[in-house]
Amino acid sequence: MEGPNRPGHVTTLPAVPRASFTSLGCRLNHTEAAVWAGQFAAKGYRIVDWGRPTDIAVINTCSVTHRAEAHCRNKVRRALRLSPEAFVVVAGCYAQSGLDAIAEIPGVDMIVGTEFKDTFADYLDRPRKLEEPVVLHSARISRHEFEVPATGRYTATRANLKVQDGCDFFCSFCIIPYTRGRERSRRFDDLVREAEELADAGYQEVVLTGVNIGRYRSGGRTLSDVAERLDAIPGLRRVRITSIEPTTVEDRLIERMAGDGSLCRYLHLPAQSGDDAVLRGMGRRYSAREYQDFVEAAVGRVPGMGLGTDVIVGFPGETDESFGRTCEWLGNLPFAYYHVFSYSSRAGTKAARADGHLRPEVIAERSRTLRALSDQRRREFAEAHRGREVEVLFEQQDRSGRWTGLTDSYLRVAVVSAEPLANRMRRVRINGTDPDVPGLAIGA
Repeated sequence: MEGPNRPGHVTTLPAVPRASFTSLGCRLNHTEAAVWAGQFAAKGYRIVDWGRPTDIAVINTCSVTHRAEAHCRNKVRRALRLSPEAFVVVAGCYAQSGLDAIAEIPGVDMIVGTEFKDTFADYLDRPRKLEEPVVLHSARISRHEFEVPATGRYTATRANLKVQDGCDFFCSFCIIPYTRGRERSRRFDDLVREAEELADAGYQEVVLTGVNIGRYRSGGRTLSDVAERLDAIPGLRRVRITSIEPTTVEDRLIERMAGDGSLCRYLHLPAQSGDDAVLRGMGRRYSAREYQDFVEAAVGRVPGMGLGTDVIVGFPGETDESFGRTCEWLGNLPFAYYHVFSYSSRAGTKAARADGHLRPEVIAERSRTLRALSDQRRREFAEAHRGREVEVLFEQQDRSGRWTGLTDSYLRVAVVSAEPLANRMRRVRINGTDPDVPGLAIGA
């Protein structure tokens, strides 16, 4: 294990130093950066928006593709152009997997791997620029239950709540088990503590986040127990589950979703493909038929459920026929949208060594096809709500000045209102859809 590469703390900054945070990649990364902002604020730092002059710039990185890693390097350069004397911290997945590459980026002062993400602020005491970066990195990542160091600070009206980290599934295309480590869960009392503090701060919805959140286990409790406990927090009107593996959804969770509690009628279930041969190559834990059976049963038990999925296009060995089967399979299921990802070979994964890699232009064309189909599903989902009354938690104004927000089923709704609606829950009637924005319903 490597710790700080020089003893003691580094010194001298303004009386009230500024700190700014940004994240690349997944919702969990953004969640962690929001918690760090809360942690630094508690230590006396003034938190400023990313892109403004700052004394400390913290970048939570993504390593899911080589493009994401390049984006990280660009973020560092842009931060230093704006604040040449800023103490730059590079943390997260790329810091774990690309330590040597990051150490060569001019201007980086601290590199924080996965094991040190929750504690790196303890190594900082009014830091200044360094000739060589401090390195907090370990190849070994603890599998113990964990706590987070603070409560997240969010600019949005919905807050994220990290409940779990790491993954034991080892899908053949995925680098996450190597960058975030194996599965581990947050201590139950600690996540309840943060949820209560978020509710006290005025957040009416929290989104449960993690890498493989359906595998949450703490003191015998599961994700269903988390949803049940959060349902009792005053002021917390919605609890939303983020992406969850279809084989990990408890029956109790569907029961709670079908009830009248705070758990949103929404599931995002990554499918990745609708072809069994491709699913086997990916190392997924279900067949297309098994996935379909589960979805149909869940939707049947939870009327009005919003359903989304992830699809990887162009996985090695995906033929025209297997892609066609995926398109047909997706069309037979009640999805409101697809998140479409073009396969990108990632060194260190099993899929990178597989035969049958496709030409980029083939992958691009198939991705365009599925994204067009997703836009169609978004429009159909919004249109199906015409004439209905829905409850919307409003967030912000769009470019045209309309207030927009989400239903519990993840339908985005826009209304015209002279009254500020940020973080307000309102019942509205859907009377149309926006022809230029797929999936946007118009309410009144």
